[in-house]
Amino acid sequence: MQILKTESKSPIDLAIDEIKHYLPSQAPLKDFIHHNTLHAFQNYEFHQGIQLSQKVFGFKTYLEICEYQKLFHENKISKEIIFNEIKIKDLDLSFFDFMIDPGLKFDIQPKVGRIRQMWEKIYNIDMDIQTYPLLFKYICNYLDQGISQMGFPYPELNFFEALKSIDRSSKKTVLFSDKGRARKLLHSESTSISDLLKILIKNESFHKNYLFDQQMSHPGWSGLVAQIESDPNSLILKRFINLKDIIKLELLLEIDFLDHFVGEKNWQPLDSIDPNLAEDLFALSAPTKAEIALEVFQKSYEKTYYDQVLTSLNVNLKSKNKSDLVNQSKVQALFCIDDRECSLRRYLESSEMQVETYGTPGFFGFEFYFQPGNSKNITKLCPAPVTPKFLIKEIGTSSSPLKDMHLKSEMSSILQSWVQTHILGYISAFKLLLNLFRPEITPGSAIARNHMDQISNLTLVHDQHPFFENGLQVGFTVEQMADRVSSVLKSIGLVENFSELIYIVAHGASSVNNPHYSAYDCGACCGRPGSVNSRVFAAAANTESVRQILKDRGLNIPGSSYFIGCLHDTTRDEVEFFDENMIPEKNLETHEAFKSNLIQSLAMNSKERSRRFYNLDPNESSEALNYKIKKRSVSLFEPRPELNHATNTLCLVGPRHLSKDIFLDRRSFLNSYNPEIDSEGNLLEGILNAAAPVCGGINLEYYFSRVDNNKLGAGTKLPHNIMGLVGVANGLEGDLRPGLPSQMIEVHDPLRLLIVVYQKPDFILDVIKRKDATFEWFKNEWVNLVAIDPKSHIFYIFEKGNFKEYEFTSGYIVPENSLENLILSTRENIKPNLIKDAK
Repeated sequence: MQILKTESKSPIDLAIDEIKHYLPSQAPLKDFIHHNTLHAFQNYEFHQGIQLSQKVFGFKTYLEICEYQKLFHENKISKEIIFNEIKIKDLDLSFFDFMIDPGLKFDIQPKVGRIRQMWEKIYNIDMDIQTYPLLFKYICNYLDQGISQMGFPYPELNFFEALKSIDRSSKKTVLFSDKGRARKLLHSESTSISDLLKILIKNESFHKNYLFDQQMSHPGWSGLVAQIESDPNSLILKRFINLKDIIKLELLLEIDFLDHFVGEKNWQPLDSIDPNLAEDLFALSAPTKAEIALEVFQKSYEKTYYDQVLTSLNVNLKSKNKSDLVNQSKVQALFCIDDRECSLRRYLESSEMQVETYGTPGFFGFEFYFQPGNSKNITKLCPAPVTPKFLIKEIGTSSSPLKDMHLKSEMSSILQSWVQTHILGYISAFKLLLNLFRPEITPGSAIARNHMDQISNLTLVHDQHPFFENGLQVGFTVEQMADRVSSVLKSIGLVENFSELIYIVAHGASSVNNPHYSAYDCGACCGRPGSVNSRVFAAAANTESVRQILKDRGLNIPGSSYFIGCLHDTTRDEVEFFDENMIPEKNLETHEAFKSNLIQSLAMNSKERSRRFYNLDPNESSEALNYKIKKRSVSLFEPRPELNHATNTLCLVGPRHLSKDIFLDRRSFLNSYNPEIDSEGNLLEGILNAAAPVCGGINLEYYFSRVDNNKLGAGTKLPHNIMGLVGVANGLEGDLRPGLPSQMIEVHDPLRLLIVVYQKPDFILDVIKRKDATFEWFKNEWVNLVAIDPKSHIFYIFEKGNFKEYEFTSGYIVPENSLENLILSTRENIKPNLIKDAK
């Protein structure tokens, strides 16, 4: 038997792999996908993991102690629940007095950064200030996706090889001191990262931690490079770069700076270093007393809110009669599970038509790349972890994208540039000034409906003869369409009693002057509007051959039912319909009636949203507020066109009657599910495998961006500079910002997501254990889980790997209120209420 020898990795390679694990995983701006910011610590129990991240990197992972104390005094944290948590921790009840002491402080002293700080202590120099300008300049220029008119030289080469070529071809050195050793080391094929580290640090036992110090001091650029290295296709203009390249360049810049400013013979490698600085950065230690106080406060804060929600669900279920669950509506609508759709669904259900609504991930089960008719590039329209094998192409587009005159490529000659400066410059300035007073859609606006031409054709059906482009199948076969339509309808429990019209409501968002615009679109569509997916699903479900296959499988959609795709712009509160000219004449009257009800519902939705915007008065009419909401969406000076997922806290998986009559303040993801048709758990498995990472990722990115907007968020968007169309930096700071800007999280309460599933607890436990990655979310409590037994309506909470019966603790009494009174009562978050009316 022959034993194959495998080459083991060097300590430096292992260190770099570990650094990659802890770097932010944010993709380029065009694919802004919400994710757990501290994903690297997810193998730990939640509080253990976030406390470790505090000690290692200095992240703030809780609110300030004074903020918790304020919430307690405002009765937003239950005293009874705090005492329960103190007892669970086996602490003396006097610990409560320690928690509410106004003099209590919590300081963070991170481990990472201490070795590299020695350069300043010994030589009184700031290594960052000296190396960052060149480091960031060359990375950004190399990765540039279209901002610069002159491309980076040698873009076909690997980043490091391109730098060498630039240096060789330049008459004057552009990277390092002329004739310095760094320049010689750059061109030496034998120079390794280990060799460069030995020049800077004498003892190799400190090398790993020094690299952590270096790369985690600019996690934005390093994280982006690591992401591009793992997925080169994330860039439209391909670039070849890896984390080793920028580590090597940064080490060379450090050596060159020390040689030039201190003198090659006047400095020595770091030697007299505290041995403790070579310790395992991620060694666990017992939490401090202040950390325990923060943990108890956070758990109590969450459980106070959870108890209010679960109490309201319990009251609502007990008040239901079987007759309340029957819906004979002429219209059904499938929405994305997005929490922003919660209120619109509520208004439609209470409209004259009493629309029956469902929730499912907004790619509607069709995973593919999309090529717009006026573009050579393709975009991904499905969840980020999925790699599609299909391509949908748009053909027969009626128009080309509009462009401002001064942005056209023709305006680049010397004469045209002079004309642009002296004539178009004044025109642009006037238009800018006018837009401040009369906002309107411009060619630079990111408008959701522009993702696809309303009257174009799509290559939906795959021909019998194989037709592929770049390894992707163009269109779907009839069998493949039937599989996807069937999967979605079964997952939401819509297998009978189909209405006359069934709307597939995708969502997208519109804004201007907003580099994070893709974070407002559909996460299930990789940060893009779901309009194409909606249209594809509707067309597939209307195809006779697809319906025949579904009928053979026991899913009988009557010939009188017709599917219509549409797009809800969540910023502008307007809806665009697709293929209206194909609606059968017999359905037109119902369609027009639905549109009328929808317009009213959208206006009411704008009124509800308006209470969060301090420059709008929610006492105005819904029609007036709907008009002003549209103006906000295209206003250059408006940093908050919408609040996106701000305040999200819940994910309800079950039939609509579970929460239909409860006001949840637009805080809940709503995924339809019928436990009666899921005997094997396959439907629930698909839902939770998506809900945990997608909804949980959204929730945690908001959580961490809220508690530490400086390190884990993006700061204020007002000074944001777009860097190479790949990321944003704050003004002149240089490093890319991960996470979300302050304007997206200001009103957010940092609470972990509570997923409530309408199914037996043992059944759920079996389902979540099927996939380790999904089970980790629940076992380590990065999201919390509650089961409601469909027969007994007993609530069970998942803690420490098992379900136990939930005990209602806060004594919250669910008030019954009118919706309008609730909307006008406060601009703050509103507790769950039973609704008398939704109009």
